[in-house]
This record gives sequence, C-alpha cells and structure tokens, in this order.
Amino acid sequence: MANNATIGLIAGLLLAIAATTGGFGGFVLALVLGAVGLAIGLQRDGVVDLGALLRSRNRG
Repeated sequence: MANNATIGLIAGLLLAIAATTGGFGGFVLALVLGAVGLAIGLQRDGVVDLGALLRSRNRG
C-alpha cells in the first residue's frame, strides 16, 4: 500500500497534467504541484510539520 507522501505526489502530478497543455511552463507547473502534493503527503505521514515551518517564517 502506498503511503500518503506517494499518494500526494501522484495527485499533484496528475493535477499538473490536467492543468497544462505542455511546454516548459507545463513542466515547471508539474514540478511545483508535485512538490506541493509531496509536502502535503509528508505532513500527513508526520515526517514534516508544515505548521511549525510556516510559524517560524513569520517570526522574522
């Protein structure tokens, strides 16, 4: 069974494919959405804490 990070990565890549028609811009968008999906999956797996990362950025 795939873990949440893998599912998030695949979901992000599939959304990128659906949203693009190709070219370099499509490639970059696929990478960005794949990274977002991976980050959300890692958050759900408990590997990273995105809330703590975002809070630490606001402190200065």
